[in-house]
Amino acid sequence: MRLQGKTALVTGGTAGIGQAIAEAFAREGAQVVITGRNAQRGQAVVDAIRARGGQATFLAADQTSVESIRRSAQEATAVLGPIDILVNNAGIFPLAPTAQVDEATFDAAMATNVKGPFYLTAALAPRMAERERGKIINITTMAAHVGMPKMALYGATKAALTLLTKSWTTEFGPNGVNVNAISPGPTQTPGTESMGEGLDQLVQTLPAKRAAFPSEITEAAVFLASDESNFVHGATLPVDGGRIAI
Repeated sequence: MRLQGKTALVTGGTAGIGQAIAEAFAREGAQVVITGRNAQRGQAVVDAIRARGGQATFLAADQTSVESIRRSAQEATAVLGPIDILVNNAGIFPLAPTAQVDEATFDAAMATNVKGPFYLTAALAPRMAERERGKIINITTMAAHVGMPKMALYGATKAALTLLTKSWTTEFGPNGVNVNAISPGPTQTPGTESMGEGLDQLVQTLPAKRAAFPSEITEAAVFLASDESNFVHGATLPVDGGRIAI
């Protein structure tokens, strides 16, 4: 197993891509802590992982609160010991024309998608650097690289995370920490079901002409979390059906 003996913290692991990554890491031998706001969904994911023989724990956390973020880092470390792998996956994706985005939505998107990963990385990356090993994987989006209607705010928050990936590479890379990102395209998750016909239209802009399965994102995450990616630093891996290539 490619992650045997590793510890991993996956934010937003209660559904969608985060859940799929947590399950894949556990199958590969990692001890996993998932965080999220919904304890019932979180425990369901943990129970499913344990039923398959994996090791997982759920911790409630609010990505918009620095106090909660720091507490989740401490609690995860208390459960697992030093964290080897951090996946900054939790996020929200408000879709609306710019003129219709209210201040509360703007602030929530910035807090969840930028402040959360920033302060969680600040809490864990220095400890990885002290041990001279660690993997940080940021989940961004193709909308961070391609201008798309109704996605200005969402794309901007993930573009910030893309830049943080590069900055953290220069900061922590010299001490053995690999910081990389995955940029998914449209993926079949509960969160994208609400897009309805909009998802179908988006898929038609891709060379692949279909949405991804969550497992296709998780394979990239397992690679970046494993020793196979030890010489990969500061990369954003598009898993988007070819969208940003055209």
